[in-house]
Amino acid sequence: MKQFTEFVPIAAFTGVHFYTKDIFFSTGVLMIAMLGQLVYKYASSGKVQKKTLYIFGIVVALGSLTLIFRDKIFLLWKPTIVNWVFCLALLGSQLLSKENLIKKMMGRQLSLPNHVWKNLTLGWSLGFFVAGVLNLFVAFNFSLDAWVTYKLFGGFGITVIYMVIMMTYLVKGGYLEEIESDIAD
Repeated sequence: MKQFTEFVPIAAFTGVHFYTKDIFFSTGVLMIAMLGQLVYKYASSGKVQKKTLYIFGIVVALGSLTLIFRDKIFLLWKPTIVNWVFCLALLGSQLLSKENLIKKMMGRQLSLPNHVWKNLTLGWSLGFFVAGVLNLFVAFNFSLDAWVTYKLFGGFGITVIYMVIMMTYLVKGGYLEEIESDIAD
């Protein structure tokens, strides 16, 4: 259900855009859907993750600028800014505070050596950086409809690719042997 609620705002934005062809109306729908997502998460669990709050803040800020100035450039930059903020957060926490955010999020599910957590952090940081660059490439080299379609499917596809890379790294490194043997039994 969590993944579904993450997908609803972008699906609403995309659906409205392709129905109306009005990027400004679609932006308003995105902002309202993000607010709905925030309310739903708080109502269902009594809390909202920081990640969700940051994304909501960026959507409201850049969506508002898009609507006020009637310029889609702010909206086109939003996925890149979100991805680069995550990239910097992962790198910054690892390099400056020596706290590994990936380990903090997944440490209960996986027991890995510190150098593996560091490699995963560097890999995901690179992934977020590349996702930001890809967004800019699509946004400024293709039509608005192509960008909206990319926004719907591209982010999900990139995440799946990075998860496959991460799992391959962990399996090939022998870090998931215990899980593999549990599955085989």
